[in-house]
Amino acid sequence: MQAYDTIAAVDLGSNSFRLQVARVVEDQIYPLDSLKETARLAAGLTSDNLLDDESQLRALECLKRFGERLRGLPSHAVRVVGTNTFRLAKNAPAFLKKAEAALGFPIEIIAGREEARLIYLGVAHCMPQSQSQRLVVDIGGGSTECVIGEGLEPLRMESLYMGCVSYSKRFFGDGKITKDAMRQAELAARMELQSIRFEFSGGNWQEAIGSSGTARALADLLKQNDWSNEGITAEGLAKLRSMLLKIGDCKRLDTLGLKSDRIPVLPGGFAIMSAVFTELDIQHMSVAGTALKEGVLYDLLGRLHHQDMREVTVSQFMRRYHIDPLQAKRVEDLALLLFKQVAQGFDVDVAAEQQQLQWAARLHEIGISIAHSGYHKHAAYILENADMPGFSKMEQFQFGLQVRAQRGSLSKVPKLSEIIEDWTAILVLRLAVLFCRSRTDVTLPKIQLERSGKKYRITLDKEWIEQNPLTENALQAEVKEWEAVGVNFSITSELVTTHPYK
Repeated sequence: MQAYDTIAAVDLGSNSFRLQVARVVEDQIYPLDSLKETARLAAGLTSDNLLDDESQLRALECLKRFGERLRGLPSHAVRVVGTNTFRLAKNAPAFLKKAEAALGFPIEIIAGREEARLIYLGVAHCMPQSQSQRLVVDIGGGSTECVIGEGLEPLRMESLYMGCVSYSKRFFGDGKITKDAMRQAELAARMELQSIRFEFSGGNWQEAIGSSGTARALADLLKQNDWSNEGITAEGLAKLRSMLLKIGDCKRLDTLGLKSDRIPVLPGGFAIMSAVFTELDIQHMSVAGTALKEGVLYDLLGRLHHQDMREVTVSQFMRRYHIDPLQAKRVEDLALLLFKQVAQGFDVDVAAEQQQLQWAARLHEIGISIAHSGYHKHAAYILENADMPGFSKMEQFQFGLQVRAQRGSLSKVPKLSEIIEDWTAILVLRLAVLFCRSRTDVTLPKIQLERSGKKYRITLDKEWIEQNPLTENALQAEVKEWEAVGVNFSITSELVTTHPYK
């Protein structure tokens, strides 16, 4: 992938949208410009998890302004991630199309643990180096990420469905801060934390760090009121709790010196932080100035410098699921050869499509570790649902689609894409699996694949076809499968005596 002097990250959080533009010098990132707007997307989620019109409009207006700042940057130099609210909203796919049009760049919806990994990456790169294990807690608008890591390496990652916006709306929706509401909010947060308490409590780390807006706001409040000299303390939180209950109303929280955009979400954020301190045995927490958007920048920098976390994940999955590397390589090589023959004229980034196809080929047999019968369905389930560091939810869905469609009936593949590049990737993967069925290094004939719109034609050596009736029969079945989904795939043969494919 090409290197860039300037890169940018956009974090579409449940409370705030953040943009960071940075200059790249070797392996270092130097901030150039940043923007933050309180979109409060999670506040627009209805009881049936639909984004209301007002929150969508608020978000789209913000994205238009961000798009103006990003205008002129190459697509590969910008990475945009959507977090918990995008994961929850049932109408997120429809909203996503409008959001991408407003911003001018594609948006990736990332899984909770991937969000946790990126948060840790952002914090670790901007904190002093340490050999001790660190706990990083990030209370966002809709979710809370907890990570234990060492150096730049996250070791354990979790994402919990509780955030400052969602909890403030759920327990303090009328703006009143009562003793009962605070108790209910803290108990709910403690219940969420019970599932991770064993692995994340005090004896598993030496230093606790808070990141993002809630942690910074709480640390500022404690310092302004002389309840803590540095960071967040359990004693300081107890004093703040008493003060919040004494004030009793969000409308009067400005007397504490709180920024206006933090006032509506402070009670929910406080309740979660209080529960975190209690359940994870924290007495003191320092606060980082960096979080998700910086992690996205460093992850993007890794991709540009050929240190792509996605490559690491694919290699780990190949080992974990005992994939036959020789067979995966046969399928990968043939699939790429066929793809390159028909990729001319594609509107999308051909290099990115090839990379996705490579990974799908390497992992296409991942489901055999469960059962050979229906292994393509098992593979799709794993790839769509497993934690895959570096990959977005959309990328994982695309993986699942490709490997599910590698064999069997195409008409039974859910949501078969209408995009011609996706048809092509599926077709070449199916053909590669078909031709490499013997799982040996046999000599294949010269294979020529051609494309014209929705029509594909494969040309093979006539003599080879006659000598391989099993493959010919499989190819004829392939013609019928593609015809059933409205794609014309045909086979021709001619006498060819040179240039075999091995």
